[in-house]
Amino acid sequence: PMKKLTLLILLFSYFTVQAQDKITWPNHKKAVIVLTYDDALHSQLNVAIPQLDSVHFKGTFFLTGDINSQTIPQWRKASKKGHELANHTVFHPCFSTDDNPMASEHYTVNRILHEIDVMNNCLFAVDGKAMHTYAYPCTETHVGGKDYVDSLRKYGNVKFARIGGDINAVITDFKHLDPLKVPSYGLEDHTSADKLIDFVKKVQAAGGMGILMFHGVGGDYITTSAQAHRKLLAYLKENQKDIWVTTFQQAMDYAIANKPK
Repeated sequence: PMKKLTLLILLFSYFTVQAQDKITWPNHKKAVIVLTYDDALHSQLNVAIPQLDSVHFKGTFFLTGDINSQTIPQWRKASKKGHELANHTVFHPCFSTDDNPMASEHYTVNRILHEIDVMNNCLFAVDGKAMHTYAYPCTETHVGGKDYVDSLRKYGNVKFARIGGDINAVITDFKHLDPLKVPSYGLEDHTSADKLIDFVKKVQAAGGMGILMFHGVGGDYITTSAQAHRKLLAYLKENQKDIWVTTFQQAMDYAIANKPK
């Protein structure tokens, strides 16, 4: 009996530890989905935001310096409705082999940090918020051959940053999650509604967090069709008692505050 009792105690403590590693989401939700949209595209203003508003969900929009006098009032309106405006740099530098004036290989770490600062100030002028989250352009964490994640951490001008990933980017280990390297599922051109919903189901099954990275919705480039986007939102709406759909900032604030000790 003593052996049995020891085994039971061991099993119980193992399951307790396992349970503690899981985050308890607000309002008894079982999983979290974050919908993010890159590059300040017109199709996001014209298609994605009206669709999100119709089901009362909030998205996160990683904006670049491409915002202008026509679109800034629309982005400001989106922010007032509760959508998150976030930082994707002013010029969106990426590594390139051709003669791209915004080629990230010609950048220094100081230059990218300064550019993130400038974009934060632009965003403050639009939404009045002092702190913004960040997404690495082209999901690259290097400029000029140097990794700048730790410089960004020391500099402290963004709290959370999103990187890339694939359909397996389901976050469950919050204890070891780097808040400046948060993975996401980067969609390819014409990703089907079924594939989007399959990703959400994986997140649900794992009880974790899943971040989707959209570009165009019903237009522009790396396009998800308006219909596929609508079907995904319908699935999330049908399952909203189990799924918390929120912004990147809110999901990360909660995850970091409640992460396993």
